[in-house]
Amino acid sequence: MAKENKQQDNRQKVEQITDMEADFAQWYTDVCTKAELIDYTSVKGLYILRPYGYAIWESIQRELDARFKADGHENVSMPLLIPESLLQKERDHVAGFAPECAWVTVGGSEELEERLCIRPTSETLFCEHWAKTVASWRDLPKLYNQWCSVLRWEKTTRPFLRHREFLWQEGHTLHATAEEALEETERQLEVYAAVCEEYLAMPVTRGLKTEQEKFAGAERTYTIECMMHDRKALQNGTSHYFGDGFARAFGIQYSDRENKLQYPHQTSWGFTTRTIGGLIMTHGDNSGLVIPPKIAPIEVVVIPVATHRPGVNEAAERLVAALRGAGLRAKGDFGDNSPGWKYAEYEMKGVPLRIEIGPRDIEAGACVAARRDSGEKTALPLGEAATGARALLDDIQAALYKKAQRNLEDHTYAAGSIDDIIKINNSGGGFIKAMWCGADACEDEMKERAGVSARCIPFKQERVGEVCAACQKPAKHMVLWGVAY
Repeated sequence: MAKENKQQDNRQKVEQITDMEADFAQWYTDVCTKAELIDYTSVKGLYILRPYGYAIWESIQRELDARFKADGHENVSMPLLIPESLLQKERDHVAGFAPECAWVTVGGSEELEERLCIRPTSETLFCEHWAKTVASWRDLPKLYNQWCSVLRWEKTTRPFLRHREFLWQEGHTLHATAEEALEETERQLEVYAAVCEEYLAMPVTRGLKTEQEKFAGAERTYTIECMMHDRKALQNGTSHYFGDGFARAFGIQYSDRENKLQYPHQTSWGFTTRTIGGLIMTHGDNSGLVIPPKIAPIEVVVIPVATHRPGVNEAAERLVAALRGAGLRAKGDFGDNSPGWKYAEYEMKGVPLRIEIGPRDIEAGACVAARRDSGEKTALPLGEAATGARALLDDIQAALYKKAQRNLEDHTYAAGSIDDIIKINNSGGGFIKAMWCGADACEDEMKERAGVSARCIPFKQERVGEVCAACQKPAKHMVLWGVAY
């Protein structure tokens, strides 16, 4: 009876997760909370990132920050509040954000003379600064980035996917020419794509947003789009080219090499904590979170078995030290909970590799490694545990990417008409390649009739037909359509 009770306790954590095939949305929320990534607060849309959730963000942050700095970018910090008069200087920009702005109108006990917007993004703040500090071609380029939170008063909120306040990085750069600015815009999109594919094991589609979908105030918006396990799209990073529109609105000018006044060209690009939501929905399963090794806060957890036997804890400690000595992010769990409870705990948290070691393993001079992605177990000689663990982690990283790539390929379809798109959506959905004439009316019809939006105009164009799927007139582009988070 005691053994049955222990087994029941070990399963409790997993049994509290809704089956993803039964209710994907509830499964997602369960994983966010049961894996201790996030907690709710008394204000709708404002969430607490718990230590484990924040640790995942720190892993992403470290990788991105290193890449930005390698390209010459410097980190800065801009104010939290933006005067309304400053925000109003770029009309298209402010119009795009107006419905989501939150305002401060009282300071202490006094009403403010001018209301202040809690930053939804920081383009206007950077422009105000550059108008004072840029005078010559020698001052360019300006390559800045900031790590901060922003506030957007979303009506519908979900953990990670749509917060009112969320963490992100926002890069802002200023260049002498349009060519330099466009190169920067595309270069940073590729940084995002590389981090997603190489570290998060999330395959992406790179492309250009349509006019309707581009960022407010931008001339061009580039995006990377990912497919989730439920075949919906997640916009996972965007990069914007502004031309000289902001420079003209804010009076930013510089003297070129011929001493003529010119307007510089501007970019911005952002990557947010919504990526953690994408990570969950790309790799997670009915046992909880699955984290690719390269981004995992803990790559290997060592769990001693039969700790009442002499030498077991000591052997586990030596194993943890050896793994850490080899550069792996390893943890030993020497707590009082049963091994079975610990197995369920670290499966829920998505730790890529679990190593078990007990008296029989010590006698055999080995330990047992269990993969989180497949559950497969492998015996590793104790003297080669670090080398064996590294090889398994590399294989897990590659396997997760291949699985996600297979999901993308298996659920990407070509369609020639809106009726075809409706049929695909009704049979489970996915990404849909269909031709488009470029007209806003046809894009609107796709949204209204088929319930899909233009995710991007892929850089890699294909001819999947000759006519627009909506109006059947000659087409200009192949567009990737889908239902998005």
